[in-house]
Amino acid sequence: MSDLPALLVALPLVGSVLAFLAGLARSKSGWPVALVTTAVQVVGAALLASRAFDSTVSYVVGGFDAPFGIELYIDGLSATIALLVAVVSLGVLAYSRAAGPRSNAFYAVYLLLVAGLTGMSITGDVFNMYVFLEITGLAAYALVASGEGGRSARAALKYLIVGTIGASLFLLGIGYAFIATGTLNMADLADQLATVGYDAALVQAAFALMVVGLFVKVAVFPLHAWQPDAYAGSPDSVSALISALVSTVAAYALIRIVYTVFTVEFLQANPAARSLLVAGAVVSIVFGSVLAVSQTEIKKMLAYSSVSQFGLVVGGIAVANEQALIGATIHLVGHAIMKGGLFLTAGVIATATGARTIDGYEGLVQRFPLGAGVFGLLALSMVGVPPAVGFVGKWYIALGAVEASAWPLAVVILLSTLLTLAYFARILERMFFHEEPRSSESSGDTSAAPTAADGGDVARPSIGMTATVVIAALAAVALGMLAFEYGQLLEPTVQALLS
Repeated sequence: MSDLPALLVALPLVGSVLAFLAGLARSKSGWPVALVTTAVQVVGAALLASRAFDSTVSYVVGGFDAPFGIELYIDGLSATIALLVAVVSLGVLAYSRAAGPRSNAFYAVYLLLVAGLTGMSITGDVFNMYVFLEITGLAAYALVASGEGGRSARAALKYLIVGTIGASLFLLGIGYAFIATGTLNMADLADQLATVGYDAALVQAAFALMVVGLFVKVAVFPLHAWQPDAYAGSPDSVSALISALVSTVAAYALIRIVYTVFTVEFLQANPAARSLLVAGAVVSIVFGSVLAVSQTEIKKMLAYSSVSQFGLVVGGIAVANEQALIGATIHLVGHAIMKGGLFLTAGVIATATGARTIDGYEGLVQRFPLGAGVFGLLALSMVGVPPAVGFVGKWYIALGAVEASAWPLAVVILLSTLLTLAYFARILERMFFHEEPRSSESSGDTSAAPTAADGGDVARPSIGMTATVVIAALAAVALGMLAFEYGQLLEPTVQALLS
C-alpha cells in the first residue's frame, strides 16, 4: 500500500510496453493486456481513494525528500480524478473492443495516455506535471490520428500544433516560477511565492503563462481551436476518451496551480488574475453554447458543448469559495460521465443507423429506441434536469457565485442552462417527435466511423458497446443522487485548498 501511488503511474506504463511487445509475438493480443491493466488500475485507484479521503497521502520518489525530490501527493480531489481516469478508461476500453480501433499499437498508446493522466492527477511537482502533460498530449495526438482517412490526420496535426503551444506556455510559466523561487515542489512553491511577493512581475507572469497554457488544454474559448476537429475527426471511442478525460485532467491541473501553488491570497492580491479566470469562464459558456446551437454534426455539437461546460468549471474556480469549488469538482466528474457517454452513444447510433447529423436523428426512437432513450437521458442530464449529476454541479457553482455576489456569473450560469437546453432540444425533438425518414441518413464520413485497425467492420452494436452506454446513462443519474454526499466528503479537501 505504501508504494501504491507510484504503482498507479508505473502500471499503465508497463502495460503499454507489454501490449506493444505482445503484439510482436501474437496479433490481437493487446486488448487482454489493456483490460487487465485498466482493471487493476481501477482497484488500485479505489484503494488509494479510500485512504486519501481519510488523510492525505504523500509518496517521495527515489528517496529524495521534497522539495528536492519528486513528490506524489494525493488528497480527496486528486484521488477522485485518478479513480475517474481508471474507471472511464476501463469503460471506453470495453466499448472499443468491438467498435475499434483495436490494433496492438492502439492499446499501447491508450495505456500511455492513462499513465500520463494518472501522473498529472497525483503529482505534487509542477515540472513533473509538465512531463505528464506532454505524455498525455503525445498519446492523445496519436489516438486522434488512429481514425481512417485524412480528417483524422488533419485533426491530429491541428491538435499537435495548438497543444504544443499550450504546453510551451505552461513550461515558460514554470520556468518563471522557478527563477523567482528556486523550487518546483507545489507546496514549497506556495510558501516561496508568498515570500517573494504576489506583486512581483515574475510571479504574475508565471501565473498568466501557466493559466493560459492550461486554458489551451482545457479548450477555453477562444483557445479551443483544436477541440472540435479532434473530437469530430477521431474514432468514436477516442472521442469519448479524450472528451471525458483529457480536458478534465487539465482542468484539475488548473485547480492545483491556482489553489495549491498560487493560493487564494494571490487572487486577492491580484484582481486581474481573478478577472482572467472569470473572463475565460463567461466567454466559454456563452460562445461555446452559441456555436453548439449552430452545428449540424452531432460530434461537433458535443465538442462545442464541452467548451461551454468547461467554462462552468473555470467559473467555479474563479469564484474561489467552498460551494463553487465543490461544484466545479462535481461538474468535472459528471461531465466526464455524461459527455463520454454521449459520444459513445452517438457511436452506437451511427453503427446501428448510419446517422451522424442532427437531421439524421429524425424518428430515431422508431428505428433504434434504446439508442434514443440513452441519448435522451444523457442529454437531459447535461441540461441539468434533477436528479442527474448535471444539476448538482451547476447548483453548487451557482450558489457559490451568489454567495460571492458574483451576479454576472450567476446570470451566465442560468443562461448556459437555457442554451444547453436549446441545442439538445433540437435533437430530442427530432428523435421523439419526428417521423422516421423514408431512407436512413448516412453521414458518409468514413474518417469518423467506427474503425477496426486490425481488420473487420462493425455491422451492429455489440453487447459490450450497448452495455457501456447504458451504464453511463445510469451512472449519470446515480452520481446525481450521491453528489451531495460526495460534496460532504470533499469539504475537508476544499477547505484545505482555500485556507
